[in-house]
Amino acid sequence: MEIRIQSIHFDASEQLQSFIQKKVTKLERLYDDIKVVEVSLKVVKPESAKNKEAGIKIIIPNNEFYASKVNDTFEESIDEGLDALSKQLLKHKEKQQNK
Repeated sequence: MEIRIQSIHFDASEQLQSFIQKKVTKLERLYDDIKVVEVSLKVVKPESAKNKEAGIKIIIPNNEFYASKVNDTFEESIDEGLDALSKQLLKHKEKQQNK
């Protein structure tokens, strides 16, 4: 599984990048055949409180899933985004097994 992290208009810290890698690798437990995970981080409206947006795209053979969340911290946004994607992956997996 390839993990691509893109931070738009700022540099993501090593700590944030390792946090993302650790969280994303847990997705492999849910679904074996994940090819690429793309994480894009950006700060929206720097003056407001909830301004850290994380967009996460998971690419699997013949399909892809996307979630985008905005919170006070990138860690919260990533956690919520990965929760949403976990549900999407599980639904997809159930559909595959029912065929």
